[in-house]
Order: sequence, then structure tokens, then C-alpha cells
Amino acid sequence: MPRFLIGKLLSLNMIYLLTMRNSACNSIWILVVIVFFLLSCGASQEKQNNQGIDYIRKGEFDQAISHFTKAIEINPRDASAYEYRGFAHWKKGHYDQAIFNYTKAIEINPKNTLIYINRGIVYEERGQYDQAISDFNMVIEIDPNNVWAYKHRGLAYRKKGQYDQAISDYNKVLAIAPKDAITYSHRGVAYYFKSQYDEAIADYNKAQELDPSDAAPYYNRGVAYYSKQEYDKSWEDINRAQELGYKIPLEFLEELRKDSGREK
Repeated sequence: MPRFLIGKLLSLNMIYLLTMRNSACNSIWILVVIVFFLLSCGASQEKQNNQGIDYIRKGEFDQAISHFTKAIEINPRDASAYEYRGFAHWKKGHYDQAIFNYTKAIEINPKNTLIYINRGIVYEERGQYDQAISDFNMVIEIDPNNVWAYKHRGLAYRKKGQYDQAISDYNKVLAIAPKDAITYSHRGVAYYFKSQYDEAIADYNKAQELDPSDAAPYYNRGVAYYSKQEYDKSWEDINRAQELGYKIPLEFLEELRKDSGREK
């Protein structure tokens, strides 16, 4: 091979090596910039979420929503930001916005049971019991021992007037958490609406035993005794409920006074 051609080949090789070295350096710097940008975005996103959570704790939901919105602008796939923003809207009574945000969070993270529970609670409060039950069913499918799903599904069934299904769910809760006072109280209400007053009273007794400071079981038991025409026992519970700060419906008080022949 002629020497000048060798020289040219060497020169071309040197140019190639220098070019590759510069290209590698540029690639490294580009990678560093990208990583730094992503880390900065992640830190900023986390900061917005943390500030939003702080405002939720303070009950300042408009400010919380603003921060979660900024987090979503940084990362539109941030399921937590949608979830928290949905919670803030729910606390403000913005049910449509709450459902929208919870739905977006579920699309991103479909295995998060807490989001289904929260959306189910919103549906329940809106009186959309079938949609609520569907969400609680999904939670139970993912986590068969999820106490909160059974609790809230039981409440939805009870509000639909499906008392046997409600009692069945409350039984499952108590099998998992046998010292859950509120569930005894709720199951008692379901028994009451089935006119099973003795079963209702037994559940209210258990609720009071587990949490003597809760006024609701006293009121509910007082109503059950009234339905059994045991007026003295009814008054005893109603007076105790009032002492604990429970506001007794005036209509019920008037009925109790009329039927018992007592003022209190």
C-alpha cells in the first residue's frame, strides 16, 4: 500500500477516534442533564405533594388542590397526586371532581385498594349504592380480608334496604376484627330494620361494652326499647345519650313522651 494512503488512513482513523470520543463525551453530558432534570422534576413533584398533604391536614383544601395540580402538571402519571386531589375535592363536597380524580388514579394504579374504597365512599354519599358496592367488590377481589371494604359495602347494602347482605358483611368484619365497636352498632341497626329488636339490643350492648363513650349505641338501643314498648328502659338510654352530647330528634322525643306518659 502506498505510504501516503497509509498516512491518510491513519489520519482518518484519528479523526474517527476523536469524533467518537467527542460523541461519547456529549452523550455522557446529555445523559447527566437528563438524569438531573428527572431528579429535579421528581423532587419538585414530591415537594408539591408534600405541601398539598400539609394543607389537607390543616383543612385548607383549596391550597391543597393547587399543589396537587402542580404535581400532576410535572408528572401526569402521578397516581398519588390524583388520589390526594380527589380526597381534597371530596372534603369540599365536590363529588364529581372527587370521582374524576379517583378514576384517573385507578387508571394509573388499578391495584391500589384504598383508591377504590375512597371512590366507593363518595358514591355511597351520593346515594349511588350500586357503584359503591362495585368498588368495594373490587377491593375484596384484590384483598379478601380488607375490613374497610366489608364495612362500607355493608353500609351501602343497609342503605339499599338489603339488610341480610349488610349483616353478612358485618359478620365478616367481626370475624376479622372482633372488637370493632362501630360494626356491632351498625349490625344492630340492620337487625333493627328487620324488626329483630333483641338481636339489635344485643349488638348495642356489645358496642357500649367496647366503647362506653360513644353515645350512638345508647340512642339506638333506646329506640329499640321504645319499639318493644319498654319505655322506662328507653328513657334511661335516651337520657344517657343526651348526657354524652347526642342530639335526640325532637320527633322521637315527642313520640316517647306521648306513649310513655313521661316527660323524661
